[in-house]
Amino acid sequence: MKTISNERKKQLQESFNRSKMMELFGAEVTGIGEGYFEITVAKQEFMARPAGMFNGSTIATLVDVSSGYAGASAKPEDSYFTTVELKVNYLNPAFGRQLVAKAQVVKNGKVLTVVRSDVFSVTNKGKETLAATSLVTLMQLSKKAPDKQID
Repeated sequence: MKTISNERKKQLQESFNRSKMMELFGAEVTGIGEGYFEITVAKQEFMARPAGMFNGSTIATLVDVSSGYAGASAKPEDSYFTTVELKVNYLNPAFGRQLVAKAQVVKNGKVLTVVRSDVFSVTNKGKETLAATSLVTLMQLSKKAPDKQID
């Protein structure tokens, strides 16, 4: 994982900290690098299906958020992304005490960026199981030209 400046890490962390959704999830950033972003969440009742596994909407949310921040971390300055396409393959039931989403930029384009995000369920003994993998296409929106934003 390539490192990024402490200032850029701070910007990304502060942006993440403003997310009401991630606050609700009790999510924390557990890794930041150039084109890489990692989020960890502990299981809460609203995240679990009756059988005890994490539900798909929790996994999809982590995929979307981790991918957006991975895309932003690949850019040298503050940038904003919107999701164009999100494809999740649920591979194994996500039993465990927490989820870890690890997102890595595959292609850092001028307008479109493609990110792979893998979500692991973690047991009390620390064993990670790949619960889902995804490909996410993001479109970078300009912060410097609000008139060119998509409404």
